Amino acid sequence: MKSPLPGKILKVMATPGSSWKKGDTLLIIEAMKMENEILAPRDCTVEEVAVESNQTVKTGDLLLKLA
Repeated sequence: MKSPLPGKILKVMATPGSSWKKGDTLLIIEAMKMENEILAPRDCTVEEVAVESNQTVKTGDLLLKLA
């Protein structure tokens, strides 16, 4: 899963091996003083978390690997 927008990672809820349902909040990115929830696109399991809190990301940067 890649970042849909540039910003700063505020909170990462996903952990490797965790299971999520479609629409669950995986992480939050702050962009232009707004908090944007990044939601699970489908029922999935997180294989890898590629970011951490306070990290700055650009559009297209890898956030998570989902299975």
